[in-house]
Amino acid sequence: MADQVKKQLVSGLLWNALEKFLLQGVSFFIGIVLARLLSPSDFGLIGMLSVFLLIINAFVNSGLNSALVQKHHCSALDFSTVFTVNLAIAITGAVILFFAAPSIANFYHEPLLTPITRVLGINVIFSALNIVHRSQLTIKVDFKSLAQINVINTIVGGTVGIVMAYTGFGVWSLVGQSMASTLCGMILLPIYSKWKPSLRFSKQSFDQLFGYGSKLLVTSIYSVIINNISTLFIGRTYSSKDLGFYTKANQTPNTISNFIYGILGTVTFPVMSEIKEDKDRMLRLYKKALFTTAMFVFPIMMLFCVLSKSFIVVALTEKWLPCLTMMQLYCFARMFTPLSALNISVLNASGRSDLFMWMDLSKAPLILGALAITIPISVEAIVWGNMIVTIICFFINSYLPGKLYGYGAFKQLYDWRYIILSVILMCAIVYGYCKVVPNMWLQLFGGGAIGVLSYAFFCHIFKVIDYKSLYQMVKNRSFYQ
Repeated sequence: MADQVKKQLVSGLLWNALEKFLLQGVSFFIGIVLARLLSPSDFGLIGMLSVFLLIINAFVNSGLNSALVQKHHCSALDFSTVFTVNLAIAITGAVILFFAAPSIANFYHEPLLTPITRVLGINVIFSALNIVHRSQLTIKVDFKSLAQINVINTIVGGTVGIVMAYTGFGVWSLVGQSMASTLCGMILLPIYSKWKPSLRFSKQSFDQLFGYGSKLLVTSIYSVIINNISTLFIGRTYSSKDLGFYTKANQTPNTISNFIYGILGTVTFPVMSEIKEDKDRMLRLYKKALFTTAMFVFPIMMLFCVLSKSFIVVALTEKWLPCLTMMQLYCFARMFTPLSALNISVLNASGRSDLFMWMDLSKAPLILGALAITIPISVEAIVWGNMIVTIICFFINSYLPGKLYGYGAFKQLYDWRYIILSVILMCAIVYGYCKVVPNMWLQLFGGGAIGVLSYAFFCHIFKVIDYKSLYQMVKNRSFYQ
């Protein structure tokens, strides 16, 4: 059993890493092209709808997707029950969006949002048809298939979006990108998973799965509202252009952060769910996942922070420079996001979704308080508040796992001390280089290369990484032993 888990984890890790690398690389390129072709206001209009679409999608999922993965050994009736529930909620959500569209448009004083909301409501139904198929592939740790599907979806959606943007469709290019990507997944996922949906429903199966998933549903809806309420108020208080700058400032750091977490977090959750009865193995996996994530997320996010001005000028063009400070602040905040996510994933994998729910809900006063203070000031002030809250939430998210496994925030930070020192020294060198080299292209690519090499050097000096041992570990596939 141990060898099988190890084999699944290594295979899943490799394919998940490949998928994330290709997927984020393709998404990154598509995002740059669209940013050059479209205006900040176009991105702001889609950002205005994000909170409504994410809430509907949270209800569609109902936490049942994670419940299937956590249960691991599911019957055909379990899958059919979840599919039926997802589809019914999705249709209901699409109908609600259709009739609520004029009110949403009036709220933001943007008439164009009415047809956009209605079209994206249809996309909610298409997305619901994919959820169970994805759950099955995740349970099997078949990240090879998921990698192929996600990359194809992104390429198809991005191609449609770029063609539409180039031919002058404006904000509808982003709508077309989303619709094309979802439709492509709706076609491919049944082929790969080989599961034929049926509209069977079992109350017993639903009660069992929803007992676990209901806590995740509450937490998911809460998280969507809390994480996107700033977007709601920026769209209402400021202009769509301001919201576009805010969205783009958050988008790239968030993409990088999700890329790093996605490689380890997506793979470790189903494996931890399988070994949840073995506390010692859980703790070893938990520690190594955190350390490895910190080893990558800290230097990458801080290097991007130092080079963000040259990135904006070279990749996005100078029209996006107003979002520079916000982008730098989000780089610092997103260092802690994947580490927080890994901390709380231990609770879900252990079957303690109730603790996860209450821990997440406890952060609401802090987040809402920061928004209440910063929203009247400026969009940039909102980002400052988000960064401070994100750091505090890291300590909150690591509290209960620290109690369960004796590995809290301060022990984690102590284990990462040489990683942090290496990052500080790397940033000092790259910052100095950028000060003496005025060319933005040389800053971006030369500074990136210097940053990678200097960080690798300091990690070797401080024995963060033993490269000979790392080579043997990769060769023998012994990462989680």
